[in-house]
Amino acid sequence: MAAQFGRRLRKGAATTAVAAVAVAALSASQAPGVNDHGRQAAADATPSPEASASDGSATGNSPYYTDLPPLKSPNPSPSTGPAPGGAGATEAGIPATVLDAYKKAEATLREAKPGCNLPWQLLAAIGRVESGQARGGRVDADGTTIKKILGPQLDGNGFALIKDTDDGAYDGNSSYDQAVGPMQFIPSTWAWAGRDGNGDGKKDPNNIYDAALAAGHYLCRNDWDLSRQSELDRAILSYNNSRDYLNLVMRWLDYYRKGTHEVPDGTGTLPDNRSDDGAGASPTPTVPGTTTPAGSTPGPGPKPDKPGKPDKPGKPDKPAGGGTTTPKPPTTPPGTPSTPPTTPPTPTDTVDHLEDAGTAKLTAMAGDTFGRRISTRAETEAGKSVAKVRVRFTIVGDTDTTFTGGEDVATVATNSSGVAVAPALRAGEKTGTVTVRATVVGRAVPGLDYKATVTERAADTLARTGDAALTCAPGGTFANQVEVKATYKGAVADGVAATATLIKSAADPAAADKGPYFKSADGKPVRALTGLKTDAKGLLKLPELYADDTTGTFLLRVTTAGGATLTVELTVAAAETSTPAPSASPSA
Repeated sequence: MAAQFGRRLRKGAATTAVAAVAVAALSASQAPGVNDHGRQAAADATPSPEASASDGSATGNSPYYTDLPPLKSPNPSPSTGPAPGGAGATEAGIPATVLDAYKKAEATLREAKPGCNLPWQLLAAIGRVESGQARGGRVDADGTTIKKILGPQLDGNGFALIKDTDDGAYDGNSSYDQAVGPMQFIPSTWAWAGRDGNGDGKKDPNNIYDAALAAGHYLCRNDWDLSRQSELDRAILSYNNSRDYLNLVMRWLDYYRKGTHEVPDGTGTLPDNRSDDGAGASPTPTVPGTTTPAGSTPGPGPKPDKPGKPDKPGKPDKPAGGGTTTPKPPTTPPGTPSTPPTTPPTPTDTVDHLEDAGTAKLTAMAGDTFGRRISTRAETEAGKSVAKVRVRFTIVGDTDTTFTGGEDVATVATNSSGVAVAPALRAGEKTGTVTVRATVVGRAVPGLDYKATVTERAADTLARTGDAALTCAPGGTFANQVEVKATYKGAVADGVAATATLIKSAADPAAADKGPYFKSADGKPVRALTGLKTDAKGLLKLPELYADDTTGTFLLRVTTAGGATLTVELTVAAAETSTPAPSASPSA
């Protein structure tokens, strides 16, 4: 699909240009909270008070582009084609491959997580704010950015402090993490949230298909329903923990919902303003041993200072009483080595070990969500809890058990009590013991393993769905099939293993050697069936039953995992024949 877009759009690249001054004027004129009629726009409504921002985020709370949507309608004018600059219709244009990636991610999530209700316009809003739609759609036909898009290194110098977690695999920086790609994931988040969106077998944060699908899964985790404002707020805040960020994304979401169109790749408009502009953030310092990878494009990091005129040499200050000023001798004797500045330890640096924080026994039936969650506390050597530490929970081993969002890795920041609570576990179909390992991101301390047990699906009650008598003539076929319904604690018990056996007697559960029977695939009599399972509604319909020449009352016993048992009576009897009335004797 992306390749088709690339070939098709290169032929139709537009050449119309609109003055950049108009963009700046329109963006600057649009004050937050006011639309072109002076009313508060729906997207600018105060976020739900229930919204809670987590300590962690997909981007590590990296800087982002703060350009506002223009006042002009996003619907393109019939007489004005897409152009690489301008406002209104042009601002609403999204590069074709980027737009395709957003829509493909929405379609995938609609099938994988239908309860999330993810709109592709939300991915477009975040993509606009994070990277200006992959730097105006500068991607190849497969959706990979022409140059890597990197945020500033998160070294605590005006930004968050996140030490390297990927040994530079994604960002080329082995000292500190940097947000990567068009959706600006930090490496530690990409490690578990990354997805293969274009089917090439790789999970590349620099590919818009992979990054858009990963962003969709990230926003849909925790079983959030994005059609609800409170849960939409939570999802956006979890991407970047900032109320300003939330409001800005909502503005772009509302704008794209009013209309958008595709423009050729590489011709999208580029944003001008970033959240770190004028905020006192200094340019990213060079760290020995680390360089920005060749061919990379800086993300929304600090802008370099503009060159200015050199200062004119000034005259020496005169003392109040006139005369010249005598320089003071240096306080440090010459030759004394300077003391290098010391960096205060981060919370992560102080963690000595992890402790269980009251996690109870973890048990669930296959297919169910575990009722309890794993809680881990980060502590110093003295046993003091440590807040704002990123704890990674990883499901290890051969299992299909996942966290509720479908991932097998989740990263959670510790709260003010030093406790990180993992997302709920959802049991897979493989039974047995599952190991979940908690580790500290960016700190080499021993991990803490938790054991969770997945048991087979079970039922505690079985009942027939009908009450018709089960009768048959010798050598015939029973007119009614046996159907039962399984429940567990009153709820439907689906996928429960069951057996059906024609037993000798109530006291002897062994399979009978005469009487009613099922048929095997080759037509032979079978009086015990295994490998049966209830369907999604908890129903189990048994195959047809046949009778041999033996008459009498027989018993069919159905049992399930969990101990539910149902015994059904079957009757085989010859049809009653009517005796003709004796004829009247002739009269004497």
